[in-house]
This record gives sequence, structure tokens and C-alpha cells, in this order.
Amino acid sequence: QVQLVESGGGLVLAGGSLRLSCAASGRTFSGYAMGWFRQAPGKEREFVAGISWSGGTTYYADSVKGRFRISRDVAKNTVFLQMNSLKPEDTAVYYCAASELRSIVTMKDKYTYWGQGTQVTVSS
Repeated sequence: QVQLVESGGGLVLAGGSLRLSCAASGRTFSGYAMGWFRQAPGKEREFVAGISWSGGTTYYADSVKGRFRISRDVAKNTVFLQMNSLKPEDTAVYYCAASELRSIVTMKDKYTYWGQGTQVTVSS
């Protein structure tokens, strides 16, 4: 059974940092593009960052560009999201997702597999 499990969320003060991890099991995702999404209460789930199957290409939402960095360890079937200079508006549940496409996509309906989410709360 395919499974994505996020970890690393928590409560942090504005300006702080967190590192999210997404561990994949059940199959290798080395040929898949991976993405991070987030969903705040009462809002739509939105794209945050994506990485191509090789890790050679990354893409970010404007709201996090320059503050967040996505990376992947293909050998460990794990994807990371380093979040720096966090703001209260970054508060949301963060989801890891895998797309069967090799290139980065920002649309959530292009992602086949999803994790259960991890809560990130940034206090001012």
C-alpha cells in the first residue's frame, strides 16, 4: 500500500524555522514529481512548492519564494520542506503529495498520492 507520512510540524514564533519531512513507503517515488501544499481553515488547499522527479528543478508559490526550500533524497524516498522566516499567514496544515508526472505541476488534481498532513502554527 502506498503511503506518504509527513512530520516536523509544530508551533513556532514568527521569524522562526521548521523543517518538514515526507517519507514515502509502499513503492519508490523516484520517477514522480513531488509537491507540498497547505490548507488554512476556511481556505482552499494551495500549492506551496514542487520538485521534479530528479530533484533538478524546483518551483515555489510567490508567497514563499525566498523563504522556503524543497529538496528530496531519492535514495531515502523522502522529500523535505525547509521553512525559514515564518509568518503567521503560513499557519496551515501542510500536505505532501506525489504526481505521476515527472515535471512539476501546481494543480492539486494532478497529484495521485497524498499524506495525512502536519499542522504548522506560527504565532506573532
